[in-house]
Parts: sequence; C-alpha cells; structure tokens
Amino acid sequence: MTKFSDLNLDPKVLKAIEDAGYESPTPIQAGAIPPALLGQDVLGIAQTGTGKTASFTLPMITLLGKGRARARMPRSLVLCPTRELAAQVAENFDTYTKYHTKLTKALLIGGVSFKEQDRLIDKGVDVLIATPGRLLDHVERGKLLLTGVQVMVVDEADRMLDMGFIPDIERIFSLTPFTRQTLFFSATMAPEIERITNTFLSNPARIEVARQATSSENIEQVVMMFKASRKDREGTEKRKALRMLIDNEGEKCTNAIIFCNRKMDVDTVAKSLKKYGYDAAPIHGDLDQSQRTKTLDAFRDGSLRFLIASDVAARGLDVPAVSHVFNYDVPSHAEDYVHRIGRTGRAGRDGKAMMICVPRDEKNFDAIEKLIQKTVTRIDNPLAGKEDPAKDVQAVEAKPDHEEKPKRTRSRSRKSAPKEDVVVVVEAPAEAVEMKKEPAAPEVQKPAPKENRGRGGRGRGNDNKVVGLGDHLPGFIAMSFEERSEN
Repeated sequence: MTKFSDLNLDPKVLKAIEDAGYESPTPIQAGAIPPALLGQDVLGIAQTGTGKTASFTLPMITLLGKGRARARMPRSLVLCPTRELAAQVAENFDTYTKYHTKLTKALLIGGVSFKEQDRLIDKGVDVLIATPGRLLDHVERGKLLLTGVQVMVVDEADRMLDMGFIPDIERIFSLTPFTRQTLFFSATMAPEIERITNTFLSNPARIEVARQATSSENIEQVVMMFKASRKDREGTEKRKALRMLIDNEGEKCTNAIIFCNRKMDVDTVAKSLKKYGYDAAPIHGDLDQSQRTKTLDAFRDGSLRFLIASDVAARGLDVPAVSHVFNYDVPSHAEDYVHRIGRTGRAGRDGKAMMICVPRDEKNFDAIEKLIQKTVTRIDNPLAGKEDPAKDVQAVEAKPDHEEKPKRTRSRSRKSAPKEDVVVVVEAPAEAVEMKKEPAAPEVQKPAPKENRGRGGRGRGNDNKVVGLGDHLPGFIAMSFEERSEN
C-alpha cells in the first residue's frame, strides 16, 4: 500500500501530514502528486470528498519551497468557485505549511475589504487563492499581475461551468504565462470542460478516480414519495414531513445538512425549523460573508445542529462528522445528488441520506437512480395516515362557509323584499303613493348636481337651479331706498 513517504514530498510537508494524522494517500492523491512534482500538467477527475485539495496543495508547497515572491506577482494561483471552498483551501495550506514558515498566502474573495487584500498582495505572496470575480477585480484595478504564476490550479471546474465562470477562467488563463504548470480538477467532464482542457493543458497526466456515481456504500439512501393533500398546502405539508423525518431519526441524527434547490426555500425552511424549536441556520450566496463564515464555524464545532444550504454554498465543504443529509428538493442534476450525499459518510463513517420527492420531480429522481445504478429504498410518507383526518378537518372548516353563503343570499332577498312589497302596496291609494315617492325623491336629486358639475352649470339640467335667494326673499330687499329711509 502506498504511503505519503513514497511520493517524494518535502520532509517538512511529510511532518505536517503526520501531525494531521494521515499516513496513506487517497487514490486521487496517489495518482496526481507524482506527475505534479515532476512539473507535468494534471487533469484530475474525481468527486468531492476524495481528497482532491491535498492532491494539489502538497506538491505545490514542495515546488514552492524554494524561491521568493515579488510584490503584486504571486508565484501560484488557485481558483475556486465559491468563497467557502476558497477559505477551505486556505485552511489546508495553513495545515500543511506548518513547517514552511516563509511561504505566504493570500485569500481573495468577495465580501471582504479590498484594502486588506491589497496590503497582502503588495507584500508579495507565494500562493494566491481566489474566486474568479474578485481576482479579475484586482487585475482590472491594476493591483495584481499574473505574469509570475508558475503553478495554476482550477478546482471544481464543473461547478465553475454551472455558475457561468468559464469566460472568466479563459481570460485568467490568457493573463498567465504559457509556461505555467496547470493542475485541473473536475467531478465531471462536460464538453465545455473538455474543450478548455484541450486548449489550456499541455499533454496532461489524466487521473480518473471511479466516479462517485458509485455512491459510497456506507451511506444508507432512502426516498419518501410525497404528495400533498392540496396543491396550495404543498409547502406547509412538505416542511411538516421534513420535521417528522428528523424526529423519526431521533438521537441517531446528531447533525445534518438540509439541501434546497432555491435560496428562497433555504430561508423558508430555516425559518420554519427555528419556529418549531430546531437549531437551524441558512447558508447561501446572498448572505454576508461574515454571516456565512459564522454559520459554518458553528456547524463545524457542533454548536449548530442543522445547516440549510443551497448546492453552491455547500459544494466542497469538509465537515467530517455529518450524520445525515436531507434533500428537501430533488436536485435538478443527478450529479448534484452525489455531491450532496457525499457530505455524510466521510472518512469511512456511516451516514444516511434522505430525500423528499414530489410528483413533478420524479423524472429527475429516475435520472439519479440511473446514474448511481441502484434503486433507492422507498419509505412511507409519515403524513399519509393523517391525510384523511386533515381532509375531515378541512371539510368541517369548509361547512360554515357554505352555510354562510345561503345566509348572505337570504339577506339579499330580504333587502329586495321591500321592493316587492312596494310593488304590491302601490295598488293602495294615498299612503302607499307617498311611501313610494319618498324614496324616489332623493334618487332624482342626487345625480342632478353631478350632471350640473359635469356641464359647468350650463345646459338643459339648469331649469330647476336655484338662482340668488330663490323664493326666500327678505322683505327689506324688495323695498325702495326711499321706503327704507322712511322706516
């Protein structure tokens, strides 16, 4: 069996690996480290959770052990799709450069002040870890030159493709020297990824680890085929089903990541769980970096039990002891399912992945079973036995509404009843005519002012208009001046 000591790594790196508690490399590490140390380009195809990060950090530290960085000209560059993954790579460098005290690094990610990042770049860094957007921001501001890059790493290239970063990646490649060494890692090889590797990699050593479409055997996978009692109640009942799944797992569920397809659902599910007393917090791209970091740290140290996440935010996260993964939504891409459930059952531990599948997601679910080449165990809907009582309750609640409607119609008929009475009473001589005339008078008078206003006080409608004081003329006004003076 291969050991790290057989891979020609720097003795200081080997000591740091030993301190971290590792002895033997994973298949991707054993395959990628030797050609990387020889200066060859590497194309690594492996799923998350297989140790890809160490497969490029270890040879990079060994290669960069000699030499010194110049201001604004990093010697190596690592590109990651998300802030969290970039921060995780930075942590790996901290772990393995324990005895390489002179090696410096900088982390360029969004949500952090430019000023602090500029200060680190100005000093000169050996390893620059960045997300594509923030890296290009610094380049465009004239604060960074990539002409001194000796080793360039692209991590999670397939996720970069999903996030629309491929044009940025191509631009960054064009800013680096043609002579650089490139280490390129991806979980899948989409045609666009294949095109980039053919363009920018030179005769790479291709290391392909068995696709984790063969999802880990130590992860128990189950799915609940869920159908809401009513379409407008789907969200409420689905969240209730999720809570019941969690409760049924009991103490076995020490902590869990709950995946949703949309950021909006991440917030909604987190809010709902908190409302019902569960220790939960959301993480997605729209949150402040400080909030995301705080939430992740709380989940890692065990002070947070449930992390509700989107695919992008949780991609590549390494939290060793996650007991459960809940897929609140069926992922749109089958490969994402493999990434999601890969958060549990890590480092040889047992794990459990549970998924809720609504009728409209059954097509995506079939694609997942086809990819992992196994049938996922079906479990009963915990709400199934309670559907009928719920319908009864709804029926009971609905009855008063139906009863009220006839009441309203009756009340309307009562209002119309006097009209019928009036018609009948019209036959009576004097009193009835007066009764009929009284309500009619205001009806004639009310629209008249509106017509007058609309016609500017002129026209046919002015025949009955009161002019001056009308018939109420005080007596003294009719007197002549002489008559007034006499009085």
